[in-house]
Amino acid sequence: MIKKTLLSTLATTTGALVFSMAVAAGTSANAATSDCIADSAINSAALSNTGASGPFSVSTKTVSRSSANGFGGGTIHYPTNAGGCGLIGGIAVVPGYVSYEDSIKWWGPRLASWGFVVITINTKTIYDQPDSRATQLSAALDHIISDSTVGSMVNRNRLGAIGWSMGGGGALKLATSRSAVRAIIPQAPYYEGSYGTMNTPAFMIGCEWDTIAPTRQHVDVFYNNASGPKMKIEVNDGNHSCANSGYNEALLGKPGIAWMQRYIHGDTRFNQFLCAKENYGSIYRVSDYDYANCS
Repeated sequence: MIKKTLLSTLATTTGALVFSMAVAAGTSANAATSDCIADSAINSAALSNTGASGPFSVSTKTVSRSSANGFGGGTIHYPTNAGGCGLIGGIAVVPGYVSYEDSIKWWGPRLASWGFVVITINTKTIYDQPDSRATQLSAALDHIISDSTVGSMVNRNRLGAIGWSMGGGGALKLATSRSAVRAIIPQAPYYEGSYGTMNTPAFMIGCEWDTIAPTRQHVDVFYNNASGPKMKIEVNDGNHSCANSGYNEALLGKPGIAWMQRYIHGDTRFNQFLCAKENYGSIYRVSDYDYANCS
């Protein structure tokens, strides 16, 4: 009898403890920047600023090539004062063919200052093809999830990817195979053949006079085939590098931050800067603007 009572008490206590831990973990996992970014901080001017000018302070950590498993090293950008946000989204950013991290590095501090852990990477070789870049994006996401500095900050189920050129093709490919990737930004994306069915929320960036990945043969096709929430901005008079570091950061940072907040963190306060709520087509630097399936 005593033995039975003891076992019953232990089961009840253990069950209560497990339940409490699950509730605590769920609360932490579900918390997002809606809990820690004030409404007053979310405005067009703030989102259009460049650099690490969001509501959070940003620090960086170098990932050496030798310590990177499955990609070519890079830089982790992370908010240092976002502890009240709970777990936050993680984003990996990859450059294009024969290009390096510096070409896409601007996304790192920009997004980190708005409450994301971001890793901007180099590839194993500059000649890696889109499918390889997809694999390396995934490896980079795994790296930040397990990193000793930022791993405890990242929600492994709320991830994103950004890529330029063949890296944009890699982001499209990754979105078809890793369900935790909740949003992507392919910029001047390049992909030959089929990467599969893609229904992940996608903000696609095209460059009007792109001769390497012409918009009509690449980004327009990818955009038309995407079945999930989607938005497209084509940069007026832009060449293949129109969305790279030093080019159009103010123009593209605003919708980029809003897109990732909306679809990675689920923060609907950023809807006001997306799709029908914001007429990017009226801006002289935009030659084409479209959206569909926005929620």
